[in-house]
Amino acid sequence: MGSFETNISSVTSFTLTGFPEMEGLEHWLAALLLLLYAVSILGNSLILFIIKEEQSLHQPMYYFLSLLSVNDLGVSFSTLPTILATLCFHAPETAFDACLIQMFFIHFFSWTESGILLAMSFDRYVAICNPLHYSTVLTDTRVAHTGISIIIRSFCMVFPLPFLLKRLPFCKDNILTHSYCLHPDLIRLPCGDTTINSMYGLFIVVSAFGVDSVLILLSYVLILHSVLAIASQEERLKTLNTCVSHMCAVLIFYVPMVSVSMAHRFGKHAPEYVHKFMSLVYLFVPPMLNPIIYSIKTKEIRKRLHKILKSKH
Repeated sequence: MGSFETNISSVTSFTLTGFPEMEGLEHWLAALLLLLYAVSILGNSLILFIIKEEQSLHQPMYYFLSLLSVNDLGVSFSTLPTILATLCFHAPETAFDACLIQMFFIHFFSWTESGILLAMSFDRYVAICNPLHYSTVLTDTRVAHTGISIIIRSFCMVFPLPFLLKRLPFCKDNILTHSYCLHPDLIRLPCGDTTINSMYGLFIVVSAFGVDSVLILLSYVLILHSVLAIASQEERLKTLNTCVSHMCAVLIFYVPMVSVSMAHRFGKHAPEYVHKFMSLVYLFVPPMLNPIIYSIKTKEIRKRLHKILKSKH
């Protein structure tokens, strides 16, 4: 029991890894990642500003989009400190508790994003399949309750992860393979039994991402069934066009996430930089592309952006 406590207390920090495979090019990588951060933070901030200012966008669909933008800002800010420290300031050490806090927030925002995308698919389902009941089904109060429920669900699912890790003895080299702290990375380091951690991790992945993705798919099957019943082809395309932004958001979130998960489970012999690259795509691409997609595909947002750019000149 004494050695168990010594093992826990002896771990005060983790060493984060940049991209040693890209020695000499790290400054270019840092510049690229900072550019992606800038696009993500500026893009999502602009979306929030436009939705707040534009009265015509005070609708359920855009309230969910606001929540998505806030969440994407959360993803960006949760990884920014250690990415900057590792790649720009060559300070790869991070405190044990700070690493667990960062891990909590990264996974919390991932789970929240999945819930928001599910809520947005329900919004599209009601708007297309039951348009006459849209305003009575998706009232402001229900939208607010949905948002709060998504946040509570994510918090409850991710909250046990740091405590499940903290109870374990860490006696290996505390070197992580990324420039930030992720649960699949941290779970490799303890020398105690990690069965509970692995089982709980699998349970929350299946019960959140698994259930959400199935329900999103079901909503689109019902939407497609409803759209195919429309006689005019022009109307069919017009109706489907209202879902394009959301479909893109779903794909750019779930495809990298599934790829990262598959790589961790089945690509153990793949080079380390492959895992790092896929993880970067998963965490950087959705926050950067979501505001771009919604700006291009939403006429009201596009108009307001054009007005802002015109006023600058």
